[in-house]
Amino acid sequence: MAPLGSDRVGYWGPTTSTLDWCEENYAVSFYVAEFLVGLGSWCFHMTLQYEMQLLDELPMIYSCCIFVYCMFESFKAKNTVNYHLIFILVLFSLIVTTVYLKVKEPIFHQVMYGLLVFALVLRSIYIVTWVYPWLRGLGYTSLGIFLMGFFLWNVDNIFCESLRSFRTKMPPFVGVFTQLHAWWHILTGLGSYLHILFSLYTRTLYLRYRPKVKFLLGIWPTILVEPPKKHI
Repeated sequence: MAPLGSDRVGYWGPTTSTLDWCEENYAVSFYVAEFLVGLGSWCFHMTLQYEMQLLDELPMIYSCCIFVYCMFESFKAKNTVNYHLIFILVLFSLIVTTVYLKVKEPIFHQVMYGLLVFALVLRSIYIVTWVYPWLRGLGYTSLGIFLMGFFLWNVDNIFCESLRSFRTKMPPFVGVFTQLHAWWHILTGLGSYLHILFSLYTRTLYLRYRPKVKFLLGIWPTILVEPPKKHI
């Protein structure tokens, strides 16, 4: 795969990752190839080394497996554990990890991650269609924001040369907003956060608590859970 970023070499040496994007490498600092969010993602984008790439991509599989378990166990009684589902998800994670360590093919990881996301989407659509239809706003908003990030990431890949040319003609504070891969991280992170709220709302509502969406400072959404009403 031909790298999209510049060929500039920094502190961490030549790129060994199987992925690269439209960002110009080491454009800001000799020590950081690309500035992005998240600990594993930060290590990967800072170094663009394959070992650090695993810290970014494999936790995506593991965390998504946790989301899948939570969503499919939303309507179970308290203090129950679905060992069969845990076994399937752990086995899936081990297989993906083993194969990805042997076969350095990013498409494999993307397909496996896509399968997990697809399962979450189907489960979410089922919940907002047949169980709690009043949660459609939260459920579809989280999905829409996530898909917007995915869309911008693809635009970044397809129109990389045009975007890089545009950034050279614009002031730095304008060009930074054209880093669409960075927007992928921001939007998918926000979409994932909203989906966690959706999962919490679904679970606590089933347990007969009284969850409410509250906004910190009128902006940031959170879940406030009140205890069930006591019937006298």
